[in-house]
Amino acid sequence: MAQRHIHYEAAFEDYIRSRGWPYIPVDEQRKAIFAGARIKSFDFIVYRPGQSAWLVDIKGRKFPYECKGGPRFWENWVPREDLEGLRCWKGVFGADFEPVFVFVYWLLGLTHPDPTADIHSYRNRYYALAWVSAQDYAAHARRRSPKWDTLDVPRKAFRGLIRPMQEA
Repeated sequence: MAQRHIHYEAAFEDYIRSRGWPYIPVDEQRKAIFAGARIKSFDFIVYRPGQSAWLVDIKGRKFPYECKGGPRFWENWVPREDLEGLRCWKGVFGADFEPVFVFVYWLLGLTHPDPTADIHSYRNRYYALAWVSAQDYAAHARRRSPKWDTLDVPRKAFRGLIRPMQEA
């Protein structure tokens, strides 16, 4: 396993290794340039047995996320650049690759937030892992912050879109 400094990515990598799925971690330090434009890199290429390969962008979030108005659940914001990057990579890799976001939620005091998420233990922490295709995410996304150029999907719609990793 590659040395991962971001615990969300390390937990995901441990999960896919435990499933025996072949994968390639992407070196995020190297920026790709196609047709003179920089493309935001993703985190992993995952080869799921008998299915299309995934171009995975990991999104780590706390669950619940504490804020001024109280706890929030199923935070799912992404920078617009990440969604556009995945769209570009789909064009580069072709039809046999599906760009996805994998949301890795660090569970803070909860044992099971929802039956639609896989729970994975890694280094004395618990994570809920769920995925959504970038195409489905884009179809339901709305602008969250003009200042930060971020998008999100309303919680109810998001919960209907995400799938547990075990269904991958």
